Amino acid sequence: MIQYKSTRGHGEMKSAAQAVIKGLAEDRGLFVPDSIPALPFELKDMIGKPYKEVAKAVISAFFTDYTDEEMQHCVDGAYDGKFEADDVVPMVKAGDAWFLELYHGRTAAFKDMALSILPYLLTTAVKKENEEKKIVILTATSGDTGKAALEGFADVPGTEIVVFYPTGGVSEVQKRQMTTQTGDNTHVFAIRGNFDDAQTGVKKIFDDGDFNRDLNERGFKLSSANSINIGRLIPQVAYYVYAYLKLLENGTVKEGEKINIVVPTGNFGNILASYYASKMGIPVNRFICASNKNRVLTDFINTGTYDIRRDFYLTNSPSMDILISSNLERLLYHLSGENGSEIEALMKALDTEKTYTVSDKIKEGLGAFYGGSADEAQTLSAIHDIYEEEGYLMDTHTGVAYDVYRNYVKETGDRTPTVIASTASAYKFAASVADALGMPEEADGFAYVKALAEKTGVRIPAGLKDLDSKEIRHKDVIDVESMRDAVNASLK
Repeated sequence: MIQYKSTRGHGEMKSAAQAVIKGLAEDRGLFVPDSIPALPFELKDMIGKPYKEVAKAVISAFFTDYTDEEMQHCVDGAYDGKFEADDVVPMVKAGDAWFLELYHGRTAAFKDMALSILPYLLTTAVKKENEEKKIVILTATSGDTGKAALEGFADVPGTEIVVFYPTGGVSEVQKRQMTTQTGDNTHVFAIRGNFDDAQTGVKKIFDDGDFNRDLNERGFKLSSANSINIGRLIPQVAYYVYAYLKLLENGTVKEGEKINIVVPTGNFGNILASYYASKMGIPVNRFICASNKNRVLTDFINTGTYDIRRDFYLTNSPSMDILISSNLERLLYHLSGENGSEIEALMKALDTEKTYTVSDKIKEGLGAFYGGSADEAQTLSAIHDIYEEEGYLMDTHTGVAYDVYRNYVKETGDRTPTVIASTASAYKFAASVADALGMPEEADGFAYVKALAEKTGVRIPAGLKDLDSKEIRHKDVIDVESMRDAVNASLK
């Protein structure tokens, strides 16, 4: 049975259910599996199988304490009519690459792929562990996680969810998605600061022993829907396995042939999931990590030094406006040979010195990764070019990925078949996409949505229709220092 331990080397082993409930380890580390399982099937036997079947097999391989019936319940509840695509995740060929469209869920972003199943994994875990306390989901978001988590946990019995987002750091559509969220157990706060401030504030709340003891006495227990929660990360592994199966199915690759995977990422969870898929047995040549102007990950991959002593930029790909990439800690743990004390020292250096440099062993492991970045103008150019040449419409984050990918090909000449993680609908960032296509200025983000649909004929996701007419229910804007008070006030 696979168990879960902290990246920082302390604490007891946990079952998957226990790790999902806890979210963050006692020593502030992240839970990782004590071994990464091999694929639980022969690839040839799964070609043509529906996404739900692939997801169940992959997630079950990691979460071995869930029974077959429990996992079937989780998968059936997650990947149903909430997704507008026939088989959840379409693969579309454009611009000499395959785009893995992960945004056909209710919130039109890739976070739906994991946050549709996390509530089922969590509520099942609560029953398995006979947990009687109400679970409080505490989440910082750079735009998409917040809405997907709110949608997943709204009115789920035995839960409350509190979301913090950076005021001014999300798109108009993203903000309206969160502030109009229904559900008696949903609580949303804008903070005066950026995503890193929100994420750091959430971690401080998790680390506040006195506050957590007080919550426990009141019948509450904190957990997370961010990708620091292993229950959020593992479901993402499934769609990279599925992508390889689709390439086998359409004849792009033969079994055993390698692919490249390009992921636009700020918090590193989505690309880490592709790394886990490769460790299961999916043949990967290169992991291409695409950053925006906040290129801390690009610089780290290229130098081995992680340094957040730099300017923070608000860009047209706001979900990647991040300097502290939480999930990188998991990769460092694996590449270090599971040296928890080494990882603890690196994370302490990041806290105190705002920088660290990894060992030669970790640098060697980073050789499988390529780091590249695209600024705002390059992002818009990529969106324009692929639309003009192929009629394919992509959002700004996918635009970052495509620009980094085409520069990678120019630089290396590597023509390995490539999957690009397409992480959001273009309509979530309609103003920027319209700008890329040279369209006239509109009154607001919602007018851009309508204008973009008229120009391109691409269907507006159901979850974004008439968003501007929905009632705004969450209006609070707070200082970072008031985040704990906001959680307290939400749990009356």
